[in-house]
Amino acid sequence: MGVREDMLTCAVAAQQASRVMANLSTDVKNRLLLNMAAALEAGADELQQHNREDLERARANGMAEAMLDRLTLTPARIKGMADGLREVAALPDPVGEVTGMWLRPNGIKVGRQRIPLGVIGIIYESRPNVTADAAGLCLKSGNAVILRGGSEALHSNRAIGSILRRAMAELDLPTDALQVVTTSDRAAVTELLKLEDHIDLIIPRGGEGLIRFVSENSRIPVIKHYKGVCHTYVDAAADLQMAEAICMNAKVQRPGVCNAMETLLIHQDVAAEFLPSVAAALHQAGVELRGCAEARKLLPDLLPATEEDWAAEYLDLILAIRIVSGYEQAREHIQTYGSLHTEVIVTNDYRLSQRFIREINSSVVMVNASSRFSDGNQLGLGAEIGISTTKLHSFGPMGLEDLTTRKFVVFGDGQVRD
Repeated sequence: MGVREDMLTCAVAAQQASRVMANLSTDVKNRLLLNMAAALEAGADELQQHNREDLERARANGMAEAMLDRLTLTPARIKGMADGLREVAALPDPVGEVTGMWLRPNGIKVGRQRIPLGVIGIIYESRPNVTADAAGLCLKSGNAVILRGGSEALHSNRAIGSILRRAMAELDLPTDALQVVTTSDRAAVTELLKLEDHIDLIIPRGGEGLIRFVSENSRIPVIKHYKGVCHTYVDAAADLQMAEAICMNAKVQRPGVCNAMETLLIHQDVAAEFLPSVAAALHQAGVELRGCAEARKLLPDLLPATEEDWAAEYLDLILAIRIVSGYEQAREHIQTYGSLHTEVIVTNDYRLSQRFIREINSSVVMVNASSRFSDGNQLGLGAEIGISTTKLHSFGPMGLEDLTTRKFVVFGDGQVRD
């Protein structure tokens, strides 16, 4: 069969399997996730062997270090995948929940019940842990999932999918509810995006180019965020020692992820004290610093920041720095260049922090914490299926509840409409 027929067969089988998954008990779904977690840990050597194949090819192709980091499966990350599945198993099951029951004047009772979406397609790049995270969330919420990772992680994703499907088979569950597309042919993505009769939602995870391609070519609703241009604003009322620790974590811990800080905004009243200190620490960590004219007056060695820098998602050890006159200018900068992902204020001014929360219209706003916490796992959702920076039907990191919808349920005792 050709790619078109392969993808159609895959989607039809997933749709059939989704009807089984939608009716599984919470106990069965939780047992499945726990078995999957144990299987991943038991197969750690197998996973790392296949991951090494991907890493060797990626290095030969000149992949950047930040992207190699995203691709790497360490023992700690394999354990993290397993722990993520256990955390999802421990979360409340949203499927079947009836909310908002109300009584109408004619005696009928009306409520809304949570149900699975059906079949979810995940198209993603580099990070093989997404395979386990997405599978766990989709299956716990009663959905089937089709996973199409990037060619750079082909061997890793196949290995993870194989281990997870074996755990499904051991419980006599339909393995077609979890499918990993094993072809590296890019036509597979295009064909999947045409199957609106069988796939209910597409979630792309990766660079802006991938997400725009999916959005422009899909006949299926798409959850998307194009960029993670995350800002940290250090206010005049900030604890500067705290601010430096937050900035270092936000930029340096994992620069190649979408919740890393890309622009640092500093109130002019603390810039002379704060900028030299934080710049020295960032420079020591290997960060290239690009500053506005005011910042370069304080530190002439900074590279000049251009207009393009303010809108850049570097995904690397590069940081843009701007000194602002105060909160209003910081807010204006964020509103102009932000991507609705994550914004941080560091301040001990309670009223200003409340203004920031109220006025900054991003999917995650934070006070005195690193932007690196903008992650479903860190926010208590278990693993994360993705981040939405559009407001329909979800906004921000997405967990179990975001993989369901609601239908109306009506109870009567013989009422007919006049």
